[in-house]
Amino acid sequence: MDFWVNQTFNAISYAGLLFLLGGGMTLIFGVMNIVNIAHGTLFLVGGHVGYVIWRHTGNFYLGILGACVALGLIGMILERFLLRKLGGTLLRQMLMTMGIALLFNDILLIIFKGYSLSINPPPWIATTVKLWGYNFYMLRVFMVMAAFVVFIVLWWVQEKTRVGAMVRATVDSEEVAQGVGINVHLVSMGVFGLGSLLAAFAGVIGCAFMSVEPGLDFMVLPLAFVVVILGGMGSLKGAVVGSILVSFISTFAKALVPEVATFSLFFPMVVILAIKPTGLFGRA
Repeated sequence: MDFWVNQTFNAISYAGLLFLLGGGMTLIFGVMNIVNIAHGTLFLVGGHVGYVIWRHTGNFYLGILGACVALGLIGMILERFLLRKLGGTLLRQMLMTMGIALLFNDILLIIFKGYSLSINPPPWIATTVKLWGYNFYMLRVFMVMAAFVVFIVLWWVQEKTRVGAMVRATVDSEEVAQGVGINVHLVSMGVFGLGSLLAAFAGVIGCAFMSVEPGLDFMVLPLAFVVVILGGMGSLKGAVVGSILVSFISTFAKALVPEVATFSLFFPMVVILAIKPTGLFGRA
């Protein structure tokens, strides 16, 4: 019984981290139709920026805030000066974002020498809480709480505000959105910045949860892609469901049948795409 309870809790908490990562990617996919190969690298850079701020200030929350602001600005700059001119061409997007990922990786390697970095979270997060006879790590609880708050805020912005209406209009038709006076370029830049911000948020939490090191970006990138593809591009609800599916499959497969863990992760994606090519909650 202990095994199932612990693995279920691990899967739920890991789903929170995957949502923070995949939620940003699904916004970028859904609004801008950009295949962002650099999204995992933004996660990695965010973790490093958060580590530097935490190391110099000793404040975990300031590290999160600083990384989110920095990567949000970097994301908007990348969209404005590098990605906007590509004209929606898939191959150009992939080559450009791959180049961005390699460039940032080299910069991190030069600065941090390839060391694995880890943040010590505040004492209340680093402790455990006992519930129904089981001990649960508070950092994992914090990951779930953070993902829940982010989902509520994003849902409220998307569904209940003028900004969300502008984003939805841009998704439906850029031409019509421009015709009614919406600055679609500003919307796209803001969405890419928001997606980068969420990647940075996940990166700082990841730095406290599992440490960050060279190559981690290309380890988490396939997971983010699976989350987005399963849930459907541009769907926050889909990102939640996709994160939960990917997390549970990955966690239990690694524990029970590690030799087929990778296959077990991608096989459901193939099945769902064969039945519903737009993903569970995506629109054609």
